[in-house]
Amino acid sequence: MTEINVVANLNSVQQRLRKAERDAGRVDGCVALLAVSKTKPVSLIRQLAAAGQRAFGENYAQEAIDKAQQLADLQLEWHFIGPIQSNKTRGLAAHMDWVHSIDRLKIARRLNEQRTPAQPPLQVCLQVNVSGETNKSGVHPSQVTELAQEVAALPNLVLRGLMAIPDKASSSRQETGPFDELRALLETLRRDWSGSAPPLDTLSMGMSADLEAAVTAGSTLVRVGTDLFGAR
Repeated sequence: MTEINVVANLNSVQQRLRKAERDAGRVDGCVALLAVSKTKPVSLIRQLAAAGQRAFGENYAQEAIDKAQQLADLQLEWHFIGPIQSNKTRGLAAHMDWVHSIDRLKIARRLNEQRTPAQPPLQVCLQVNVSGETNKSGVHPSQVTELAQEVAALPNLVLRGLMAIPDKASSSRQETGPFDELRALLETLRRDWSGSAPPLDTLSMGMSADLEAAVTAGSTLVRVGTDLFGAR
């Protein structure tokens, strides 16, 4: 079995990301890279951390909590990007820096209540179901504004923006459409809440297969797993 060279992969993904920014007419470095390390060993995370990668994303709550505890010495930035079960919110509130996948008020309230006063506020995004898939998590686009207002009022959370995991596209137009919709939703929130502090500045969209389309549409953070760690 061929050993994965995650550092070489990191360099390749960073070059690809910078090219996507330039091709889209955007400033170099304006899109952050989140390394999605689900099911991968902490040894590979340590290698990427040694190469300068600080932000890591996990999809499974217990795995995210365990890795954050095992790698506490590295002072990494941990992002949770998977579906959230009510019985897992306490651990996520304690160990995550970001949660991207809030799609209902109940979960937001639990995270808010379980975030300790000694910690800085938890940075959060709302997950939006822009593809309209019945089997996918995410708030319906028509309900984003209402949920955003409710989440923004919670004192131990800071609403930073929106996240989406669109359905795999069969054409370039289908690929960019959901990203454009998510950007438009965020622009609506910004317009309604002009002057809010901190600003709504995060569009968490784009993965290994479609990061160029996401960057073109305005992504500020791409979530890359396969192209860093190999297929799962």
